Amino acid sequence: MGGKLDAKLVAELALSAESTALWRLDLPADTLTWLPGLDDVLGMAGAAYDDVRARLTELIEPLTDSARTAPVWENFELEQRLDSPDVPSRWVQFRARRFGDKCAGGVVGIATDVTEQRVASQNVAGLTDRYRLLSELSPDGIAVHEAGRVVYANPAIGQLLGLKAGSDLLGRAITDFVDMNSIPEMQRRIASLTTHGATSEPAEAGLLRADGKMLVVEVVSVRTTWKGRPAFQVIMRDLTVRKIAEASLRYQAMLVRHVSDGIIATDGAGVVTSWNPAAEAIYAYRTADAIGRPVGEMIGARFDPLAVLRAGGVIEGAHRRGDGTVVNVRVSAAGMADGYALVCTDETERYRSQQSFSNVIASLEEGVIVVGANGRIESANPAAGRILGWQPDEIVGAGGDEAEVYDKQGTLVAPQDYPWMVTRRTGVAQNHQVLRLRRGDGKWVWLSQSTRPITDDADPPHAVVISFSDITERRETSERLRYDATHDALTGLANRAFVVQQLATAVRASGQERAAAVLFLDLDKFKVINDSLGHGVGDEVLRIAARRLRNGVRQGDLVGRIGGDEFAVVVTGAADQNMLRAMAGHLRDSLVEPIAVRRHRLHIDASIGIVVVGPDDLRTADDLLRDADVAMYEAKTRGRSRYEFFDVELRKRVQGRLQLEQDIRDALRNGRLWMAYQPVVDVRKQRMVSVEALVRWSDPQQGEIPPTEFIPLAEESDLINLIGSFTLDTSIRELAEWRIRCGMGIDLAVNISARQLDQPDLVTMVDDAMRSAGLPIERLCLEITESMLMRDPAVAYERLNALRELGVHLAIDDFGTGYSSLAQIRKLPVDSLKIDQSFISEIEESKDAKVIVAGIIAMAHGVDLTVVAEGVETAGQLDILRQLDCDQVQGYYFGRPVVAADLRWPQG
Repeated sequence: MGGKLDAKLVAELALSAESTALWRLDLPADTLTWLPGLDDVLGMAGAAYDDVRARLTELIEPLTDSARTAPVWENFELEQRLDSPDVPSRWVQFRARRFGDKCAGGVVGIATDVTEQRVASQNVAGLTDRYRLLSELSPDGIAVHEAGRVVYANPAIGQLLGLKAGSDLLGRAITDFVDMNSIPEMQRRIASLTTHGATSEPAEAGLLRADGKMLVVEVVSVRTTWKGRPAFQVIMRDLTVRKIAEASLRYQAMLVRHVSDGIIATDGAGVVTSWNPAAEAIYAYRTADAIGRPVGEMIGARFDPLAVLRAGGVIEGAHRRGDGTVVNVRVSAAGMADGYALVCTDETERYRSQQSFSNVIASLEEGVIVVGANGRIESANPAAGRILGWQPDEIVGAGGDEAEVYDKQGTLVAPQDYPWMVTRRTGVAQNHQVLRLRRGDGKWVWLSQSTRPITDDADPPHAVVISFSDITERRETSERLRYDATHDALTGLANRAFVVQQLATAVRASGQERAAAVLFLDLDKFKVINDSLGHGVGDEVLRIAARRLRNGVRQGDLVGRIGGDEFAVVVTGAADQNMLRAMAGHLRDSLVEPIAVRRHRLHIDASIGIVVVGPDDLRTADDLLRDADVAMYEAKTRGRSRYEFFDVELRKRVQGRLQLEQDIRDALRNGRLWMAYQPVVDVRKQRMVSVEALVRWSDPQQGEIPPTEFIPLAEESDLINLIGSFTLDTSIRELAEWRIRCGMGIDLAVNISARQLDQPDLVTMVDDAMRSAGLPIERLCLEITESMLMRDPAVAYERLNALRELGVHLAIDDFGTGYSSLAQIRKLPVDSLKIDQSFISEIEESKDAKVIVAGIIAMAHGVDLTVVAEGVETAGQLDILRQLDCDQVQGYYFGRPVVAADLRWPQG
């Protein structure tokens, strides 16, 4: 090639921004030449030729010195700062390549004005610092979770949860610190955020603190990205006014990625002639696919380089990548001899960061105001407007010293001593300041505010960020401490401590002040409402119930909330049993009236226990409440929605239940429990494929005791764990022996209780029992009821996953009687579900029952679950289930439960 310069070489070097010029140095002759426009790039427009040559020679000297001894075709790059007393400093980038040979040739290169990129980089860095400081100052708990795992948590969320630091949450499941009753609403809220930047309405949720206590917070979720992947940002505000910490707003910005430029060269018609690697990354097209095609087609947007050049050379807009995704790109165009050079800067991350920044700030309940270095307010979020009684656009532009401010002692503060003015002047943060100022509507508001400089390394005066919370209500709460100490915050009724105190006084009093009776009320069906509709609805139901109870008693009688959905009424003065019955009936009548809450029409009732206080009664207030509670429990045992008086017979019945509990313990010790097995038949093959193990109790005096008598009682205590261990060990051993004796293989299904599922060693216990008996682990199926899953989903999911990894099959028992759905069950590691026999018993007579069963089977098959129908007792039921494509059936039609020795293999 010698000293001749190839046009392709020039095109490959044309990696330019808005202002670009070519230059060339012939080494043998030491001749430096350049194309027009170089004087503009160097900030020397119109300068003399020799001045330009001298300046260029000086700037590229480090580059040309290296090129003289470098191999041919080696590339060089150099960036220089140009300072001038008359114009702002600029940055020029020199790129060059050695051409020719050792005896001839030279260096060819381009000079590019990169000042704009430098300024943009500094602006992005400023945005990152502001975002980070706001997040760190936030008194709200802020977390980011991706794929269900926490990837970011600010210090405030650590304080909310009682942890040493928010970083203790990193890597944990988001559901680990969310109350189980709040999880369904949280999942619904997250599922509704389908687009980037979408923000949920504020909602209440329960958080589990490290000390085991539950904290009620207000939650706002924002769909965002984390390191380029979809994620959700959650802002949590403590609703417990007395525990609001005087904390600053902390807020952390998302990282802004380094901007990479895509360089594209086109001919005069806009057809791509050069496409660098950065362009490949931005637009997801390979160089080989891009060259020779119209540039507008490659960037996914209508694009005329000449029009952009005539309009100033810079345009920004949305482009579409080869994979269909949209990116925001800033394009700078420059003309070349045979076409155009385009510099494409991917601004997507900056655009998304700004959108996320705006969305999060707008979602905060705390006020956030930014005061610029000039002392004027630059921005204010909606919460700032609400707290201060102004529209945000009315705040922006105002001076930071225009408000009338008082300190917590009521002294007027001079403008120069305002916390934010001090921070502007000194750069020193002013945290946890309590101030009072007048709102736009004339009312006074108390604020807890913190102020920090946006950047720590800037010179004063500083731009500052002010975060503040409205603590007016908290200031007023100090005047209500005595009331709060004796009353329930939710309902306004007397709390348990006050009820006990007043009852103790009334027991010792005489006449109209003496206690005559205590009514203990527990709301029926309330747990269903709370679990299915959430705590917000549940709380409103409690408030309405409290109001009805208060209106339903006589003047002088005391109504209190004991806890949860339990209430007490202390009746004073004259009262006989007839009057107390009438009062109990009246209270129940007032409660059963329909309750309208948030478009729901709800119905509740109450079980009531009544204790009559005799003239010489020696029981304490706590004793009376306990006995009334026992009577209430008896009312629930007898079917709920009724009342019972506490008397000697009731005490005997309670003692009877205690005796039955002791009898169960004796039965376990003396071997009076035994196992029966009911066949499970494959509908298509008409043969037994498994058996369900059922525990039975034979007592020498009482005979056969039904499981419905002793299982519920066992589930109320630790007896169910003893019975569960016996059932598991015995059934596994007996079935293993039966399989060896008969030489046939069938599976074993065993029910486990909620208490068993809570046992940490359940998985080890199952593994040991199977190994000891020699029964293959895949032959065991454990059955769990829906109600067990709803009780503590997090623990249930953990145990079930561990059992599934062991090789155990899992089934949902009594499906249709609880509150779960297939949408929930499909997330569990279960293999089958069993339709409750209450549906099967009506399948021949009830069209609705048949439709329900058909729907359950179809949906279960849709998520690859095997369906077992329980309680099949007739050939007609079997025929219908066969038509509905049910997989397996069990019931008296195929045989009653029998001991292992009497099991028979039905022929297909």
